[in-house]
Amino acid sequence: MRNLNLVHLNGLRALEAVGRLGSLQAAAEELGVSVGAVSQQVIKAEAQLGRPVFHRLPKGMVPVDAARPMLARLTEGFQSLSEAVGLGQRRDDTLLTISVAPVFAARFLVHRLDRFSALHPEIRLRIDATTAMADFVTDGVDLGIRVGTGKWPGVDAELLLPQLIFPVCAPALAAKLKEPADILKLPAIIDGRAMFSWDVWLEAAGVAPGPLNVRHVFNEASLCLDATIAGEGVMLAWQTLAAYALEHGKLVEPFSVRAATGFGHYFVTRAGSRLPPKVRAFHTWLKAELAELEEP
Repeated sequence: MRNLNLVHLNGLRALEAVGRLGSLQAAAEELGVSVGAVSQQVIKAEAQLGRPVFHRLPKGMVPVDAARPMLARLTEGFQSLSEAVGLGQRRDDTLLTISVAPVFAARFLVHRLDRFSALHPEIRLRIDATTAMADFVTDGVDLGIRVGTGKWPGVDAELLLPQLIFPVCAPALAAKLKEPADILKLPAIIDGRAMFSWDVWLEAAGVAPGPLNVRHVFNEASLCLDATIAGEGVMLAWQTLAAYALEHGKLVEPFSVRAATGFGHYFVTRAGSRLPPKVRAFHTWLKAELAELEEP
């Protein structure tokens, strides 16, 4: 390992981060330093190696072909170092850290956590509400719950519940609906970040696509739901988003037609990892909770 004395460790970290992320800015954000500091570390490391590692292009830092094997090995090496540090840290087997999208946490999970605690009082939960996919090595996260296709790199993803969408509205508005086509007459609450459109449900319901009477557009599904509960209009919801409001009569599902989006709710863990008892306990409980969300 004497050749490690030739290049400073910080330089190697900078090379690896830039090579993996493709830009000085992204590497600086990950390493918690300035862009200038990363640039200087890269320049020093290249000088110590006696060869260029990157092409400086307008679109970013692109590794030279000869440096790609080295960068790949650096990524493997720092991954091993990160895992070693994780092994050296004391793990609390009574604390379960869950990475989950804020809308799932707020609209589904928090209303049911007392049920999990009743079954497993020995396990404390830490909810990390974020839309970003967790790094299971560096973030201290035990599991994630995500909606998507299940194709994420570096993780194992188990489908728990296919996502089905359907209109929901306040009971007073539902009284105006006689058939699915009447939906087009109501004010629509639109989720501007949705991964699907109204056409998916209209087709499943046998309704010819038509112009929506859009009242509000939000960039957050929770805000759409709140506006719908307030009687502002009708929105397309899915099982976990609307379950609590439907159960408590704040919203109704005027028609029994539900349409598949091609996405699903996934239980996400580090690839190839052996799940500890606390993760298995939550997995079993969550599957049972989601199994209750059956079609009307």
